[in-house]
Amino acid sequence: MKMGRMIRRFDYPLLFLIFLLAVISIVAISGATYSNDPTFVQQQIYWYILGILLLGATLLFDYRVLINGPLVYILYGLGILLLLLVLIPGIGVSVKGAQRWVNIAGFQFLPSEFVKLFLIITLAKVASESQRLSIRSWREFMKLMVLFAVPFFIILKQPDLGTSLVLVGVLAAVMLAVGVDWRIFAVGMLAIVILVGGVFALYFSKHPLLYDVLEDHQIQRIETFINPASDPTGSGYQLTQSMIAVGSGQLYGKGFQNGTQAQGRWLPEPHNDFIFAVLAEEFGFLGGSVLLCTFLFLVYRMVQVGIQCEDRFGACLVAGVTGMIVFQVFQNIGMTIGLLPVTGLPLPFISYGGSALISNLIAVGLVLNVGMRQGEDNLFAD
Repeated sequence: MKMGRMIRRFDYPLLFLIFLLAVISIVAISGATYSNDPTFVQQQIYWYILGILLLGATLLFDYRVLINGPLVYILYGLGILLLLLVLIPGIGVSVKGAQRWVNIAGFQFLPSEFVKLFLIITLAKVASESQRLSIRSWREFMKLMVLFAVPFFIILKQPDLGTSLVLVGVLAAVMLAVGVDWRIFAVGMLAIVILVGGVFALYFSKHPLLYDVLEDHQIQRIETFINPASDPTGSGYQLTQSMIAVGSGQLYGKGFQNGTQAQGRWLPEPHNDFIFAVLAEEFGFLGGSVLLCTFLFLVYRMVQVGIQCEDRFGACLVAGVTGMIVFQVFQNIGMTIGLLPVTGLPLPFISYGGSALISNLIAVGLVLNVGMRQGEDNLFAD
């Protein structure tokens, strides 16, 4: 395809939405850290610049080169290796009781954030290689499950329940895109219902097995989710302060950098996990609605790219990225307002942090890559 045609097919509205989210992120972090440490804003701008550059670099190659050859599996193996390095003393770094970070040559990052991206590419390749129009055999299904299960359980062990659940969302989105036999889908849904229902059954019955299955802090999160007022100064402190911040914003909010929960340092992690609470307190229901609508349009544009995609690999790739972002937005905002348990998951493109932001921007770059190359003869097909 000629460069001019690729430029015409480029999804400019999608890129504009990313820049809009960047502005919202800088404003929200500025409000969250105004009385604490304003250097977070400067650092977030640096991360955004680096992420946008890597997004641009992602557009320079044809995504279909990933279909053939071992590159996808090399990336997957690299991701697993990075997750295992987290467990090695001296390389793995523990932050707030969780062993999730690695420090290589003085550079500290979260491997799990990039593993999400590697898993999306791997699942998309494997799912698109099915000889049928959908996954109808247990062999194909189990291949996807094994590729998913390895990083899932390693990340869960760190422990990082939030990111582990994001991988579930990625798997579900890819299988939805490629199509799954209804019997396989029914068995999968039944297993999820039994698993979740079993955990809550053990919790309400106070069965000793619950303490063998879950860690103490995970049990506390379930209790906080069911009854936040049970320990408002302990395990329920974060959720209690978050709901106060969201509710006190009312319709128009208290104004930029005037949120009492964030400025008074009542709200833990205001620039990260609970950034939505800061935004809702300062800009109210209207500000929160603007952010949600921006995310809605972002997802809409990505879904449009997936629908218009002419090859299964590209469609599965876009579906995986969409599923990842949708799940993270749903989980983060849901936990902020008490609809879901607190899992410590950042809000995509808004929360402070380099690893998550850069991986999400690269993921959007892949979606743009897929969209701008539709209509071109597939030179990389088998």
